[in-house]
Amino acid sequence: MALPRSHPNILAGPYLERAAHWRKDEERLRAALADPATLFVPVWQSRSAIVTSPDGRAAAYFATGGSALAGLDTSGFILLGEFRQHVVFAVAVAGETPPTLAGGTELHDLRLLAGELPAEEAGLLAYARAMVHWREHHRYCGRCGSPTNARQGGHVMQCSDPTCARQQFPRLDPAVIVLVTAGERALLGRQPAWPPGRYSTVAGFVEPGESLEDAVAREVREETGVIVDEVVYHSSQPWPFPSSLMLGFTAHASGTAIDLSDQELEDARWFTRAQLAAGEIALPTTHSISFRLIEDWYDSDAATPLQAEPGVRMWQAPRR
Repeated sequence: MALPRSHPNILAGPYLERAAHWRKDEERLRAALADPATLFVPVWQSRSAIVTSPDGRAAAYFATGGSALAGLDTSGFILLGEFRQHVVFAVAVAGETPPTLAGGTELHDLRLLAGELPAEEAGLLAYARAMVHWREHHRYCGRCGSPTNARQGGHVMQCSDPTCARQQFPRLDPAVIVLVTAGERALLGRQPAWPPGRYSTVAGFVEPGESLEDAVAREVREETGVIVDEVVYHSSQPWPFPSSLMLGFTAHASGTAIDLSDQELEDARWFTRAQLAAGEIALPTTHSISFRLIEDWYDSDAATPLQAEPGVRMWQAPRR
């Protein structure tokens, strides 16, 4: 049986109009670049600009005043769409040193702080980061090796060799992530590189020729030795770290014996709700789909919601 979803996953949702219908309209793109109301989302070395104030954290934007960008080649920018009645572009900031930012604004790894931002702004920054990453990794044609040029508002990279002219479009890496349960217990594991006490759900990339359900069963078997059945889709989450789409599932274990022979996980164990509530391990950040899977399972049969338990522990984002 599918577990109820607590609320939409962060980084997902209809937070902007993507305006795909005018990506090919060069005149409209140039007009948007010259519009002083247009906003630009900077990305420097995969980091996003975030402003911190007494009211909390929020996305930081560049606004050029319009005339500074008038007449520039539109290929230098990636159209994200219309956000809160503003046209928004992503722009990759070059250089080995970070750009100068206004007071209170710093460059952060969005993976760590997404949950502290307004949900719509977190989604916008994630979209910008994903597009900049894709563009930077497709600067050359995969067929003939020639440089590529940006087209259609930055959503197409086309080979510059006219005899090839191959087009490349943004692609995602589908990955499954699954909470395996057996009655009152949930299966969680940890990777060797994680700080002590951190545990999470099982996850892995979908291989060619493989269905999502097959990928779930294979990843759980490979990483923990547990055989699962009753694989049920839960929800999905964009995860641009660097370019994944996380496809969340729940599954029932047909046996509980654990085998870590493939050594991808340092440890995997079965945990009860009581153990999680007591803070025996640190759970994933609340803005991750991994936490949502755990939370929805926990809350489906608990008197007190997981996040209301005073003893529960979460992964902590390091502060600068």
